[in-house]
Parts: sequence; structure tokens; C-alpha cells
Amino acid sequence: MTTQKTERRLVVPGETIVSDDDKLPGDFTIKQGKDIIANRYGLVDDSARIIKIIPISGVFEPRRGNTVIGRVKDINFSGWNIEIGGPYGAFLPLSECPRFINRNDIAEFANIGDVMNAKIWGIKKGGIDLTLKSRGLGKLEGGRIIKINPHKVPRVIGKEGSMINLIKNSTNTEITVGQNGYIWIKGSEEGEKKAEQAIKLVVEEAISSGLTEKIEKFLGGKK
Repeated sequence: MTTQKTERRLVVPGETIVSDDDKLPGDFTIKQGKDIIANRYGLVDDSARIIKIIPISGVFEPRRGNTVIGRVKDINFSGWNIEIGGPYGAFLPLSECPRFINRNDIAEFANIGDVMNAKIWGIKKGGIDLTLKSRGLGKLEGGRIIKINPHKVPRVIGKEGSMINLIKNSTNTEITVGQNGYIWIKGSEEGEKKAEQAIKLVVEEAISSGLTEKIEKFLGGKK
């Protein structure tokens, strides 16, 4: 028995995605009567009752709960200013770290230039507040950072993590993906390079059919 893979459909603003009373509008869609209509250029996710669009262009749109990767650009007595890309200023307060930190030696925990994996817990007019109080968050040591269009992140991750796990397993690397488009890769020099190339191929071929098979072929076969 073979499993048929469904490719997500590309839509443009104003296009009717589906006409169905039982379906509900999600991200970047509106409902008019029975019709759910796209109001953003992107790929349709109709795998559940809620229909949404996965944008494939534009800037990062921060949301509470997003995991982001950033670099420390400044330190003050109450925490760290983190560069996460785009027009958004981000701040990690000392109180949002998972362990005690001496206020007189904040740089001992994270210094300027260090890379952090953090979560957005607050969004306000002046910027974004970050936290490290969740599993898997903290400083990322070594490795390399690459930047992609943040709206291509869902394709890089894949359904239930299928694409990023394929790349990690095939290149024997650790990979952390920030929803702001920054991706941290750590492994051997060869593994990091291969993983970076695979991720960039996913980005380039994001709207093409048979993407998983193309990446498997590039990586030398599924492992």
C-alpha cells in the first residue's frame, strides 16, 4: 500500500481557497459566506478544519510563543538586548533566566556576540520581551548561523518536523530553527556545510512539487 503525498497549493490574495460551511478561516484568510478567501500570497494549509496560509514572502511577524534565535548586542544591569533581525528590538530580562545570575557579572552568563535560543513571551509597541524559561532554550555554543526568509521556516521544518529531521539525520548535525529565520547548525565542518546547502535548497524549491524526494536525493538517499 502506498501513501499519497499532497502538495500544498499556492494562492494569491483574493483567491477562493474552498467553499465549505464547515471550514473556518485561520491565519491570513477571511470568510465571506461559504467561501474562505486568501488575503496573503502563500501556501494553503488545509490539513484541518481551520484553513490557513503559510506566507512565503515578507518580514518576520512576531507572535507570543515564537521561538527565535538572536545574538547579544548589548548588556545592561537588568538583562540583554538581543538582535533577532528585522525592525524588532528584543530584550531578555535577568528575571527570565532559569538560574540565579549575579547582577554584577551578567556577562558571565551571556556576553556580547553570544547566540541565544529564546522564546517570545511579550510583545509591546517598544519591542519584544524574551524568556529562557522553557525546555531547550539557552545559549547556543559553536556551530554556524544562517539566515533564511522567515516565511520559508515551515517548509524547512516540514510536517511534524519531517524535513528538518531528514536533514539532521543525514548530515549528523544538531539544528535549531528560529521562527525569525535564523538557523543554528552544529556538527562536523562537512556536516554543517551539507546541512546548510540542503536548507538553502528547500528555500529555493519551497513551492515545487516532490520537495522531500529532491532533498533525499541531494543528501544521498533517506537515512
